[in-house]
Amino acid sequence: MATPPAKKRPNTISQAVPDLSVVIPVYNEEDNVGPLAREVDAALSHINHEIVFVNDCSTDATLANLTALKKELPQLRAVSHRANAGQSRSVRTGILAAKGAVIATLDGDMQNVPADIPALYARLTSPDAPKALALIGGDRTAGRKDTWSKKLGSRIGNGIRKKLLNDDCNDTGCGLKVFKRAAFLRLPYFDHIHRYLPALMNREGYRCEFMPVNHRAREHGVSKYTNFGRLMVSFADLRGVMWLNKRARNPEGWDEA
Repeated sequence: MATPPAKKRPNTISQAVPDLSVVIPVYNEEDNVGPLAREVDAALSHINHEIVFVNDCSTDATLANLTALKKELPQLRAVSHRANAGQSRSVRTGILAAKGAVIATLDGDMQNVPADIPALYARLTSPDAPKALALIGGDRTAGRKDTWSKKLGSRIGNGIRKKLLNDDCNDTGCGLKVFKRAAFLRLPYFDHIHRYLPALMNREGYRCEFMPVNHRAREHGVSKYTNFGRLMVSFADLRGVMWLNKRARNPEGWDEA
């Protein structure tokens, strides 16, 4: 009697629930997704993880390159929007699709350094971390590698936001953040929410901390933002978040008899 062929074992990396889900929004980053995915995977070799790229309806070879990478990196997932929806929606889509209880986000332009993720993750998940700690944000201020105009615009914008929202964050525009998925899903969603996560986390009674991270110049592709464009939307966003804060009432948890 012939021996039946052995069943193919499922890939344990893709089947297991990861401890950490890395969410990376991308739009027309065909030259960056490959090197970035490999760098993230190498940086997290000691952590059970998945890498969720959210392709925001790119018009170049971004999706094709991501699809090809899945053979090399089985823990990579490629989620694609059917219509372009922007960075905030891409981040939210990735978090909704993520399987891990802890999320790390970083930009798809390779200016954030994946090797910084483990330190932020270790602090958030440390046994001695405060119970209410829900977000560790990266701070690029000391070594940011951008044009003087971008750095000046960010410094002004961060200063105004920090004063009005009292969120104690020097660099809310840094794409590198590590936070609890459940905490994010409790926040009110709006476009550009990714720039106001510390203030909104505080509103819900969570605690945020910040750690210095590395930063590097963009080598491939072009930036999708301008100082003027960000300035125009920031006024409306700030008013909206200030209104949300004023309307917040925190019960500081609940108990069931």
